[in-house]
Amino acid sequence: MTARAVPEPMPEQVQTDAEPFATVIRFDYTSPPLTANQRMHWRKKAEITKTVRAVTALKAARIPALGKCRVTLTWVVTTKRRRDADNIVPTLKAMCDGLVDAGIVADDTPDLMEKVMPVIVYEKGGTARMELRVEMIGGAW
Repeated sequence: MTARAVPEPMPEQVQTDAEPFATVIRFDYTSPPLTANQRMHWRKKAEITKTVRAVTALKAARIPALGKCRVTLTWVVTTKRRRDADNIVPTLKAMCDGLVDAGIVADDTPDLMEKVMPVIVYEKGGTARMELRVEMIGGAW
């Protein structure tokens, strides 16, 4: 399974005076490019990880630097087949590293980035994709 870098629109930014900054970055991955159950050569895994990081950094380029943030990965699926949310954590990790590469936060340590367990959502008739929600926490820019 390879990571695909497909040009997409910039992230949707959702912000009101009453709410802290939040945005959703959409990825054209119909399945996670990295999973905990994959058994592949280290070089191939490193290439996929590098691609996921780079695509995330590119898509996040216009997001302002945040002091602290919360990150949630949602995998939208179109079938009801059983899936394990724990299995897609390696994709979340690579995406979080991409946010650091983009300068959104200084590091992806727990004191600067809260990583929420990935969520799998069934959407009948929809398009399979992955979405990364990035929201400011702690009110610090």
